[in-house]
Amino acid sequence: PWQIGIDSSSVMEWAQCPGEERSTPQQAVVEQQQSYETEWDMINAVSFPKRKPCSNGEGALNHTHEKSKWAFTFSVWDLRSITVKKEGSSRLMFRLKEPPTSLPVLHFHQGGSEDFLDCLRRYALITEAPDDETCLLVSTPNRALSQSFENLLDDNNYGLVTKLKNDPYVTTLGGFSKVTNYIFDAFRGPELEQQQRPPEEMADLDILGLGEVIPGLEINQQEEPGFEVITRIDLGARPEVTRRQPLSAEDWAEHQEKGGRMKNVPHLKKIIFKGGLCHAVRKEAWKFLLGYYPWDSTYEERKGLQRRKTDEYFRMKLQWKSVSEEQERRNSRLRDFRSLIEKDVNRTDRTNRFYEGVDNPGLVLLHDILMTYCMYDFDLGYVQGMSDLLSPILYVMENEVDAFWCFVSFMDHMHQNFEEQMQGMKTQLIQLSTLLRLLDLAFWNYLESQDSGYMYFCFRWLLIRFKRELSYPDVLRMWEVMWTGLPCQNFHLLVCCAILDSEKRKIMEENFGFNEILKHINELSMKLDIEEVLHKSEAICMQIRSCKDLPHSIIEILGFNTESELPRLEGREFGTLDSPQSPRPTQRQEVFSNGHNGHYREPLQNGCKVTFIS
Repeated sequence: PWQIGIDSSSVMEWAQCPGEERSTPQQAVVEQQQSYETEWDMINAVSFPKRKPCSNGEGALNHTHEKSKWAFTFSVWDLRSITVKKEGSSRLMFRLKEPPTSLPVLHFHQGGSEDFLDCLRRYALITEAPDDETCLLVSTPNRALSQSFENLLDDNNYGLVTKLKNDPYVTTLGGFSKVTNYIFDAFRGPELEQQQRPPEEMADLDILGLGEVIPGLEINQQEEPGFEVITRIDLGARPEVTRRQPLSAEDWAEHQEKGGRMKNVPHLKKIIFKGGLCHAVRKEAWKFLLGYYPWDSTYEERKGLQRRKTDEYFRMKLQWKSVSEEQERRNSRLRDFRSLIEKDVNRTDRTNRFYEGVDNPGLVLLHDILMTYCMYDFDLGYVQGMSDLLSPILYVMENEVDAFWCFVSFMDHMHQNFEEQMQGMKTQLIQLSTLLRLLDLAFWNYLESQDSGYMYFCFRWLLIRFKRELSYPDVLRMWEVMWTGLPCQNFHLLVCCAILDSEKRKIMEENFGFNEILKHINELSMKLDIEEVLHKSEAICMQIRSCKDLPHSIIEILGFNTESELPRLEGREFGTLDSPQSPRPTQRQEVFSNGHNGHYREPLQNGCKVTFIS
């Protein structure tokens, strides 16, 4: 066998398929030997201790591996290029980055080299060198997450349906949820396609391999935060709540002082949470809600801020605009970002009047802002899905500079959703599962019995904040309500719970399995009533807050105050109009971005607990 490293701590092990006669070590695939061991398949993932990088390159090659003296390993992150030779049988020659090290040549005497390269593309971006068609350049930027989304259902080893390969954007944001009846069998592989699955039979997550479909998304018991076990708790009756009309321009003006400072901000946020904003106010109000404008700034201070931010924006824009074609040929990351952005811009919200038609100036602005963001945050660059977050902001702002800085503020909250390790997504899925377990243990147990307890079917909801689930006006309303920070932290998780609460009866009565749940949730797109969802989400928050015996994990997820303050909140429509208070400052906290807020970890006896803070 031989191994290919996915990251610094694990490798994928490849070996001969069952039924084939195993070759001896002398017949292993190396340049000096002949071999006909061409039928191979992925059998399992193997974890190794992380190795310190060796300056002499010895860490890259390991010819004394316990399974075979010919085995060798290397990390895909260390791979610089692959040279493909096709005189007679195919040969692949690998070259590492630092130090430049050549590895033993892999021979494919009876084919299989293209399949191997296709599999490698799941973990790295492979492009043809401009001056040598036999040389493939390997890059592993942070958009590896984007690559994994593009290949969400693209795994030849499982015999997946080719129709989903035609549009990587569908696999990015629709593929995970847009699962129809044929997907189940596709995941399970061709050897199981002939079996008839009874309706009550549910998918096995190990067979589905969601961790391989979306690398980094695996959730296991060691990774799950050390939340206490939640038993059945009587939350009491769900209270009635009322909502109001959107905040008008006159109401907004009443909250401004003569010099431009906003006054009575907590009350203003409550009004926005209760009814949203009329469209005429959004262009100005969103700048405050997203943090682009400070609430206590004056007109003059905001004018000065805009001048500085305009200069900064166009300096960054000039950086990528001034790159020549020759320079770009030597900058694979910028080239890849540009290619992906151009592809996504051409299919983002094209039915909206702001982006419809050919040569629409809105599309140019969308492209330029996303390219400039790559200069602002080159470590992240561009990942598919980010265009969905920018589109409504640009639509409201109708100004390139203002839209860019509002998008930057939004991305500060959403950053970990798009990072390679997907820590933000994993944490939110775990927390959503925890909340649902508290709210409806019977429904949670049903989902758990269908291998859906980790809420993978809500992935798209969380990734781009319901952008694909709601109509365009409803997306604007949902986002501005969530940006108030009321009535609790992580309100978007309660929105998920509210939607699921409305759908649980159908899911359980019709005995939906894993695949049927995915299909049903996907089909909710554009069918949700935004006011009904927000109404129920707020009522759920009040119901949970009124409970005196909440598990500590729930208090931390939703940012409720300490137990001594909880009785004071009873009977009130909101616990507090200000942003939720952070946990006690005496605790040592390690803060880092996640989802709509940050979160910190503090040690428990058996694990850690995850808390979201403002």
